[in-house]
Amino acid sequence: MFRIPFLVALALAIAFGGGIASAVWALKATVGFGSIAIGPWVAFPEAQTINADPYAKAHRARAGELLYGGAEGLMFSAQTDDKGQKLQATCSYDVTGLTPQARFWTLYAANADGLPLRPGSDLPSALNSWTVLRSGNSNFTVHVSPNAQPDNWLAVRHAGTFRLVLTLLDTPTAGSSGLIDLAMPVITKTGCGDA
Repeated sequence: MFRIPFLVALALAIAFGGGIASAVWALKATVGFGSIAIGPWVAFPEAQTINADPYAKAHRARAGELLYGGAEGLMFSAQTDDKGQKLQATCSYDVTGLTPQARFWTLYAANADGLPLRPGSDLPSALNSWTVLRSGNSNFTVHVSPNAQPDNWLAVRHAGTFRLVLTLLDTPTAGSSGLIDLAMPVITKTGCGDA
């Protein structure tokens, strides 16, 4: 007597559960199409425009993010170093070079979900173009490490992998079609553990 209603309820639960799980998986798998990659740095310049694909729009809605307008800025993230190895929180890295032209930029470390890492209230968790120390040729080196470093130190007190997020604000790069010719900072592993 209860066999048919039970089978219908089971089929509906599997259909709805599977549909929701596949949608969540698709949103976690990508933030959209149209990415550009410059070394390990990846950006989605179309994600904040009216031409964004449905996955980018859904990802933005799910995360509750307010993205920059086409002329306001562009966000790059890097999950690997210059050799293609995942960034590990137990290792130290040097981010060296110049950023593309921008009125202001920020750099911070984030977890796999894109949430900023908070190493502690007394440790530097972000750097920007106004506070970074530069050499005579305007290049900079940021030491990303769990251990204290001289000069520009970005503390990473975390387990597992992380990503670096570089946001360029008020930059002609955001509306440029010549993004592929840009030079981005190089991410070099300098050691792991206490080495």
